[in-house]
Amino acid sequence: MSTLYTGVMSGTSLDGVDAVLVDFSQGFRTLAHHSLPFPDALRQTLLALNRSATDELHTAALAANQLALLYAQAVQHLLQSAGIKAAEIAAIGAHGQTVRHQPGLHDGIGYTLQINNPALLAERTGIRVVADLRSRDVAAGGQGAPLVPGFHRQVFAVDGQTVAVLNVGGMSNLSILNDGQATGFDCGPGNVLLDHWIQRHTGQAFDRDGAWAAGGQVNAALFEHLIHEPFFKLPPPKSTGRDLFHAGWLNTRLQACAPVTAVDVQATLTALSAQVCADDVLRYAPHAARLLVCGGGAYNRCLMHLLQQRLPAIPVQSSELYGLPPLQVEAAAFAWLARQTCLNLPANLPAVTGASGPRVLGAIYPA
Repeated sequence: MSTLYTGVMSGTSLDGVDAVLVDFSQGFRTLAHHSLPFPDALRQTLLALNRSATDELHTAALAANQLALLYAQAVQHLLQSAGIKAAEIAAIGAHGQTVRHQPGLHDGIGYTLQINNPALLAERTGIRVVADLRSRDVAAGGQGAPLVPGFHRQVFAVDGQTVAVLNVGGMSNLSILNDGQATGFDCGPGNVLLDHWIQRHTGQAFDRDGAWAAGGQVNAALFEHLIHEPFFKLPPPKSTGRDLFHAGWLNTRLQACAPVTAVDVQATLTALSAQVCADDVLRYAPHAARLLVCGGGAYNRCLMHLLQQRLPAIPVQSSELYGLPPLQVEAAAFAWLARQTCLNLPANLPAVTGASGPRVLGAIYPA
């Protein structure tokens, strides 16, 4: 079997698609990376699907087609840039776009739902596709998330050291690597509220470098209303998404405060993202040798500064310093997850997700 795998990722930030080509022949090596932005209409549709609406099934099916075509386009660009033929790729790991994440709820089993059309992706690329990577863990009593700590262990673990890895995408999740073991969980909102707020007030897609937040002041009263969210105090295993952290969640807390300027809200939301992550590092990995940050949040200078300020004894560093640029980490993780599935190997970590045991994840759509 080929050792070349492609991972495709579109996260809760809804900013676009990242595709990474990975060679596992001698450990782990990335060969190429390609990004494509979401068309605005698709982004708005996917955002709307996080909430109940009329004719959701029809809307979701068509959005899945559009998303799969965008994935296929990203993969084709990726292979062209690397000079690799589709026949040389063992599989694509295609996570899909999470629109509902409610494990353990309603009937005691719950569900996690990712918009995707892996059959169409396999047709358009001529490559085997591994998808539906979360539902087996949920069926086994787990959260279905986070799934990346096993990959973080392979790439970032150091013998004799505790290393913490923080992914700041739409949501933030923390992996703790120690003596060959990996634990992890979702911390809370990463960029999701920051992106929502700046889009609402300036039309920008995100707060580049955290510059807008850096120009504001943290509002103490609003911060207190935000930080007392019960999710932050829950013990692991735990995971979250837009089901909890959405515009309505923020608006409810804003209404409980005196008026706050828009820029100060941005500063306060950035402080919230930093605080919940730093609190979890101090609670579960206080002696970490370093905190490696990946995802879009690694490029937010204000957020990185606030993390370092709250973790003075732990160097806060970009994952790029250790060989993997921040925007490639999650896509590379889904290449690894696809490989685990193709080799019939478990990929979930029960200590992370709470599943009743290790499970082979995903469904395979042949080329």
